[in-house]
Amino acid sequence: MTEQVILVDIEDNVLGTMDKMDAHVHGKLHRAFSVFIFNKAGELLLQQRAIDKYHSGGKWTNTCCSHPRLGEETVDAAHRRLKEEMGMECDLQYAFNFTYKAQLLGGIAENEYDHVYFGVSDDLPIPDPLEVSAFKYISMEALSRDMQENQDEYTEWLKICFERVQHSIKRLL
Repeated sequence: MTEQVILVDIEDNVLGTMDKMDAHVHGKLHRAFSVFIFNKAGELLLQQRAIDKYHSGGKWTNTCCSHPRLGEETVDAAHRRLKEEMGMECDLQYAFNFTYKAQLLGGIAENEYDHVYFGVSDDLPIPDPLEVSAFKYISMEALSRDMQENQDEYTEWLKICFERVQHSIKRLL
């Protein structure tokens, strides 16, 4: 069975499901989530996506991201993928949502209604090497500078939501 994503309208109402790859090839709006874990010093835990990922391989991005399954609460999916990708458990707080479209290499189009969650943990991840090539903690200031200087090294969704993350994190830390 292929992995399915939840198709939604611009208000995040469920319209149905579709094969994940088909949704990305055809640019269909679907539900997603992004997790941002900060340590107590306020540094963000980034992951470098595994080189073999179907898109954005080798790029640096937020702690983890994926898609909920039909019938799965988005926060539960965020906890599931944080454990699967990064080998971590952490309390998560809903931060905000955003929609974005991005054309990626290989004929892939991201069109996502993204739910963003924040967490705080000083635990070191134990990442799944099929998902993650490397990880690092970085200050928001250093990340902002590096993203400006090395834009191609970061995922599109991280670049799109970064300013809002910077603004919203002040409430958490």
